[in-house]
Order: sequence, then C-alpha cells, then structure tokens
Amino acid sequence: MTIDFHSVNLPAEVDAAGVSPATAIAFTEGPAAAADGTVYFSDIANNRIMKFDSVTGTTSVFRESSGRANGLLFDPQGRLLACEGNEFGDNDGNRRITRTDLMTGEVEVLTDNFDGKKYNAPNDIAACSNGQIFFTDPCYGDRATMELDHDSVYRIDLDGSVSRVITQPEIQRPNGIAISPDEKTLYLVDSCPVMGGNRKIWKFNLSPAGEVSNQQIVIDFAPGRGGDGMAVAQNGDLYIAAGISRPRGPHEATTVPPGIWIVTPDGDVRGRIPIPEDVLTNVTFGGDDLQTLYIAAGKTLFSIRINTPGFVVHRRH
Repeated sequence: MTIDFHSVNLPAEVDAAGVSPATAIAFTEGPAAAADGTVYFSDIANNRIMKFDSVTGTTSVFRESSGRANGLLFDPQGRLLACEGNEFGDNDGNRRITRTDLMTGEVEVLTDNFDGKKYNAPNDIAACSNGQIFFTDPCYGDRATMELDHDSVYRIDLDGSVSRVITQPEIQRPNGIAISPDEKTLYLVDSCPVMGGNRKIWKFNLSPAGEVSNQQIVIDFAPGRGGDGMAVAQNGDLYIAAGISRPRGPHEATTVPPGIWIVTPDGDVRGRIPIPEDVLTNVTFGGDDLQTLYIAAGKTLFSIRINTPGFVVHRRH
C-alpha cells in the first residue's frame, strides 16, 4: 500500500495547541521519564546524560561523561538502563549496556562484548516485566571501528547471558526498539541510511522465553527518512519519530515530513504530530497519567499533552 504521508492530519487525541519546547541542549536522544516526573535524556554530542525537572522546568547534568550514552530506559525496578554507544566522538564510546541504581548511584555493567568482541554502538533498549532486556547494536558511524561483522539485536537474560536474536540479512540496520503492553510483540525500527536502504518498522512475535519469530512489516517510510526511536501507547499504537524536512543526502527524500507518526500495529497511519525541528530521534511517555509525550529532536526536548496514555514497563501496574 502506498501512503501519501503529506496528507496525514493531526490525530484527534492530540491537543491542537501543539508541541512546545521543554528544554534545549545540543543533540538530544533516548528520553526516559522516571516515576517522579524527572525526564532523563542523552546529549550524545556533549557526552552526557541530562535530567529535566518537569515541575521547575530546570535542566541539569546527571552524568558526564556518559560513555556516549544514547537510548535510555527504566527497567521494571526503576533502575536506569543506558545504551553507551560510540557516536559523535573519536571512537571514545564505552560500547556497552549499563544499569544505574538511582537510590545508591551504583553503576553496573550488564554487557560490554559479544563473543569476545566489542559491540558496535548500542543504540536503543526495551525491557519486559520479567527482567529480560533487548537492545539494538547498529553502526551508523565509522564502520572501520566494528569488531563484529553484523548489526544485530540482542537479549540479556536474568542470569546475565546474552543472545543474538535478530540479525542480517533479515534486517539491515536496527535502531529503535519497543515491546507491546501485553509483551507478545517486539517492534523494531530498521533504518539504513544508504540508497535503497530499509526505512521499515518490523514486528515480531515475542514468546515468554524471549524468542522472536514471524517477522512482519508494520510500515515502510521509504524513500523518506524512516523511524529512529518509538514508544507504545496503552492501546497498542506506535508513536514513531520519523521524517525530515531537509534531506541529508541523496539517500533520503522529503516524502515523509518530520513528526511523531501514530501508527496502529497493523500499519494504519492514525495521524502525525508535527515537530518544527530536524532531526527527530526518540520519544517517551511521562507525567502522572502517562499522557505527556516527551520528544527528543535536534537540540531540543519537546513535550505535548495527549489523550491516550502511554505504556512504560516500570509503571505498568
């Protein structure tokens, strides 16, 4: 099915007042909202994790240096998971997954290699209520730095063991990742910034043991800029950061205007929340009622109130 993305209107559940800047820094990524309302997000270019106080409207540094942290997520116990990547620096990223106990400040390294080789640049992360963790490991930077010969998705089990669960050629360049509220579906952004590269959102069946199967396409944004990060609402809809107003090269077109694209699990586009900045990177739900959408885009963290509550694993009950 061919979709005219420029004809998509603002969805009914979104406040017509539109988005407003929550705070501005440099190159924002990976927002994650804590139960107390604080929003943590990565500033990859400046190698730090920031935190935004939604009550006072102030922004401060949580961690510097961050190991080039990218995607962030709170696990079911409220601990901060971080994809410490390898972008925007001189190969100085930690290339690992860490977990921080915000009460004690203790930082635990969950994994820093696969089969004895460094990860490429861990990008985004998702978790199940049973403690299983899934993360993506693409290489969008200098591919000469790769020790692994693949861009893949991994699962960390409760005993600390790591398994590669999705890899090439089934996918090209894994980026954003999310899990449905019933934890039966894993969603994956496959965004490869080359001519003819994938700009797809995939879904996979997810078993209680963490096995993935039955790969299906949700939506294809090609030839425009595809998805980066995404979040899932309690009703199952995907909120996908995608599109661009100024293409960065011949590999992408202006066919997908920038915004948060609301897409059903079956691929029906329900609407777009326009965002007045390139490049959109990621999105999460926060607020007391999980009806505040926080959007990382370029140097800015935006927020908007919506009528549909979101799903986050540390606040599922």
